[in-house]
Amino acid sequence: MMNQFNTPLLVEKLRNVLPKERDFIALHEPVFRGNEWEYVKECIDTSWVSSVGKYVDLFEEKLAEYTGVKKAVAVVNGTAALHVSLKLVGVEQGDEVLIPALTFIATANAVVYTGAVPHFVDSEHKTLGLDPRKLRDYLSEISEMKNGFCVNKKTGRRIKAVVPMHTFGHPVNLDLLTELCAEYNIELVEDAAESLGSYYKGIHTGNVGKISALSFNGNKVITTGGGGAILTNDEELGKLAKHITTTAKVPHKWEFNHDMVAFNYRMPNINAALGCAQLEKLPDYLDKKRALTNVYIEELEGFNGISVFKEPEFAKSNYWLNALVLDDGFEQYRDEILTETNNNGIMTRPAWTLMHQLPMFKDNPKMELHVAESLQNKLINIPSSVFLGDHYE
Repeated sequence: MMNQFNTPLLVEKLRNVLPKERDFIALHEPVFRGNEWEYVKECIDTSWVSSVGKYVDLFEEKLAEYTGVKKAVAVVNGTAALHVSLKLVGVEQGDEVLIPALTFIATANAVVYTGAVPHFVDSEHKTLGLDPRKLRDYLSEISEMKNGFCVNKKTGRRIKAVVPMHTFGHPVNLDLLTELCAEYNIELVEDAAESLGSYYKGIHTGNVGKISALSFNGNKVITTGGGGAILTNDEELGKLAKHITTTAKVPHKWEFNHDMVAFNYRMPNINAALGCAQLEKLPDYLDKKRALTNVYIEELEGFNGISVFKEPEFAKSNYWLNALVLDDGFEQYRDEILTETNNNGIMTRPAWTLMHQLPMFKDNPKMELHVAESLQNKLINIPSSVFLGDHYE
């Protein structure tokens, strides 16, 4: 007998959590409740709106202080941050980089920008992110060590790096992944784009990998409009990240000398001003998002066929995007739920199309991806904006 799912009741229960006065609830709206206008107006009044100005330096300092890293470098977006991060750990043309098949396209794009090949690996149900145990077994089968490097026996290419992505803000198991990277001499680059405010065993994401990337897109926990950042605890690497993202210009009062091929990935001062104001409110925003999640969990407790995804026990998540997870046997209701919620003014969306299912990556190397393919059919993101938690703290 087919499992029966009560979609109208699910819509009703979601509506119980969400503001009654709104006909449409977006997935994740930005919130501006602090000094945004004051700081941005100062940029306009003083004409310091471009890539130089006090707010760029201040944003980098405050971001490093909040996350606990030694160096933060503000850039134009999260993809640029990840691109440069991969370059700085030595990813080169013809290398392979291990990334989850279940990720946003930026992870794969950044690998391709370096000339390397995305190599897709599976996820785990517990974190929604890369599965380090399964990856260890896979590498033991398909790789060998040559001259100190991990090499794919099938392609002959060096496997230079692995990029775990903290899905919807939930940290992956970084201890196991760190052990694996040490064993196979693979660089760990954290795609922390979605995880500002998330902690792995009390340590902010982005601290475990040699280098990591954040995003401040308009739908993130805090936003700079567009924007991203590179995080690292290697101060020399941080200095190089700043240099290579600002056209590698050698400091001088008037001359334009550059000492390497680099990128114009600078964050404008006016965007950094927005970020400074947003960062001041981040602790409050995180409290509201956690309160919203708890209400979702309470409202849907015991609901037949679906549950709210909860952070792993070793993590404290920012709950950037809340996710519903369909039980085994209820996958066929995913599209019905998406249709009915959106028709009723509740914006929902499925997980991303898996990377290996996209036409440009269909022939890329990949492991068996059973869990990622299963999660793709079970995940539904629901409204998670900060303001939705206003009445639940």
